[in-house]
Amino acid sequence: MKMLLVSFLLLFSVTSLAEDAASQLPPGADDGETLEPEVTIRQEGSRTVHEYRVNGRLYMVKIVPRVGPPYYLMDSNGDGEMDTREDDPNGVVLPQWILLRW
Repeated sequence: MKMLLVSFLLLFSVTSLAEDAASQLPPGADDGETLEPEVTIRQEGSRTVHEYRVNGRLYMVKIVPRVGPPYYLMDSNGDGEMDTREDDPNGVVLPQWILLRW
């Protein structure tokens, strides 16, 4: 009986925490504005390029070569340019691959 009461109280406290988190959404997060990316897909030679934009700003490029796994170029700081190596004088763009997916 004691275990049943503890389980019920634990379940009730978790649901009340979820309600509190939902009530603390930032303003504008639930005003119907879509945050889905605009995706442009184009063919460049033997590879397919997917450009992902939100509000017109390019933030990620997915490159799917004919042979090999797809890789991604990211703009992590929002300056409109894909990330490069800081210690490389040529400014090589760093590709990223998905290693694990679940």
